[in-house]
Amino acid sequence: MGRLPLHALPKCCKLKPHSESFPIFLLTRLIMKQHSPQFLKITSEASERVNHCSIEDVKQKLDNQNDFALIDVREESEFANGHLPHAIHLSKGIIERDIEKRIPDFDTSLVLYCGGGYRSAMAADNLQKMGYKNVSSMDGGWSAWRQAQFPTTDH
Repeated sequence: MGRLPLHALPKCCKLKPHSESFPIFLLTRLIMKQHSPQFLKITSEASERVNHCSIEDVKQKLDNQNDFALIDVREESEFANGHLPHAIHLSKGIIERDIEKRIPDFDTSLVLYCGGGYRSAMAADNLQKMGYKNVSSMDGGWSAWRQAQFPTTDH
């Protein structure tokens, strides 16, 4: 996972993450999209506590038919407009409530994704707090997957 020193953050960024470096995927999203500083702060903190995987890692898992659960945590309307192949939908608003019904085994390998990596990092952090042991957030999310022109399930 690439990291960027805090002194290299753009001057427009008032965020002061709790670590000495800032995830490059979050910086990229910050430049592309203006999110509130407090949202970015909690996202950065959650991101530090979770495992991350790349879109290439996920594509390889799908291509190799690895045994894992791919979870889209975006809103229902986002999922309906297209998603990764074999993804199940548990939006960030309900994932903590419904995950145990859908995936009761706390040892299951889980890969979460959202639009860009923010919501999935926060959801992954919460699932770890609930006892799930093998949770990752896919860096770059749906946006990076689409940009790479990897296969999707579009409706």
